[in-house]
Amino acid sequence: MTNNATVYLVPSVLHETAVQTIPSYIIDAVKNCTVIFAENERTARRFLKSICQEIVIDDYEWFTIHKAEDEMLATFRQKIREGKNIAIISEAGCPGIADPGQVLIAAAQEMDAIIKPLVGPSSILLALMASGMNGQQFEFIGYLPIDTMERHKAIAALELASQKKNSTQVFIETPYRNNQLMETLLKTCKPSTRLCIAAELTSENEYVKTKTISNWKKEKTDLHKKPVIFLLHA
Repeated sequence: MTNNATVYLVPSVLHETAVQTIPSYIIDAVKNCTVIFAENERTARRFLKSICQEIVIDDYEWFTIHKAEDEMLATFRQKIREGKNIAIISEAGCPGIADPGQVLIAAAQEMDAIIKPLVGPSSILLALMASGMNGQQFEFIGYLPIDTMERHKAIAALELASQKKNSTQVFIETPYRNNQLMETLLKTCKPSTRLCIAAELTSENEYVKTKTISNWKKEKTDLHKKPVIFLLHA
């Protein structure tokens, strides 16, 4: 028997000025909720106010997702048992995609709650769309190893997998380490391998370029502290 609770997966902006990327029906979904689980409560509050001034932020029960520790997961399950409508809001983009909210979503599925994924910006999909790389077969890897040798091995393995499967390899890095990753990619990959840099998506400074490694070596790029998606195709 289906649980009466509904869990809405609410996408948030990738850049705070890109409010136009949020469909208006999301406002109705948020208004239909009484509980909010947010990756970052402060950011989520500011986001909701930016899309609708009428939303009374303090009318909601607020909980912060800290990688969904046992106590938080227990609270989430209790709210579902109470039949509450819940919104899950990621720090940026879509809940459950490279996001700790997936643990809560899995719990909601186990409890047979209704799950409503809502349309909104996803940096991973936007980058893939604009890259010109294979969108039929791709893998999202997440973060690569920090250790230099391990990172070198991981990149070589991604390049080989891309070549064998004709697949696009998608990965990310902490913004302050972007330049180091770019440097390692240029040193590790073959000259003919294509690399896409998708930076600051949906912002006024949005930048999406795909070039071969040999051509990237001719460019000066500064990705420091910018949100970037990296895509590789060998």
